[in-house]
Amino acid sequence: MAFELPENLHPDAGPCAWMLGTWQGNGHGDYPTIDKFEFGQELIFTHDGRPFFHYFARSWIIDPETGEKVRDAALETGFLRFRPEGEVEWVMTHSSGIVEIWYGKAEGGKLDVVTDAVARTETAKEYTAGKRLYGNVEGDLLYAYDMAAMGQALQPHLWARLKRVPK
Repeated sequence: MAFELPENLHPDAGPCAWMLGTWQGNGHGDYPTIDKFEFGQELIFTHDGRPFFHYFARSWIIDPETGEKVRDAALETGFLRFRPEGEVEWVMTHSSGIVEIWYGKAEGGKLDVVTDAVARTETAKEYTAGKRLYGNVEGDLLYAYDMAAMGQALQPHLWARLKRVPK
């Protein structure tokens, strides 16, 4: 599917322009403190011409045998903020009571970010750091998320392949 650059796209947002729109697909999760799982997910990136995208993500656990939804899972929202030369800042909040500030670089159909600060509410699970890699692969959005939490070192947690949803 052809993607057209929006006319009012801020120049600093150019390296992540490919991410604009709605993406859906499935992924896998694993971590030493939980059972392996499969999930469905929708990511939405929107903009209004200023140097940031609004980000919203929702996911749900799926039955690996049937592909059917079992229950709702994570919700995230935030702002992917652009600086010159592909530098990015990402402010992200989670329904689980976690707030993060990420920094990184976007170039060549790839966005690589790491946490700089993590804050959590009193009832949120222990989480200390993350690393995310997003890539445009054959027109799909692929990502991997590494996490340090529950006394574990930074290691793979989630990975998924999402397809652009036509307008």
